[in-house]
Amino acid sequence: MENQYCKVGSVTPLTNGSKELSFLEYQYKSFMDKATSKKHSDSKLAEFFELKAAKIQKIIQTLTN
Repeated sequence: MENQYCKVGSVTPLTNGSKELSFLEYQYKSFMDKATSKKHSDSKLAEFFELKAAKIQKIIQTLTN
């Protein structure tokens, strides 16, 4: 097995492929589901998840245009 090195917090750029778009759509749905489940118990955390989902939605819209 080969050694792999990764910087914490490093970002891998996404290209305009279908795999990347489906991954972003999955992340969006995941964050929205988390926001919905936390809405009544922890409104601040739900708001955080909604904000993350909104940012991902903007990325999806720019990739599809």
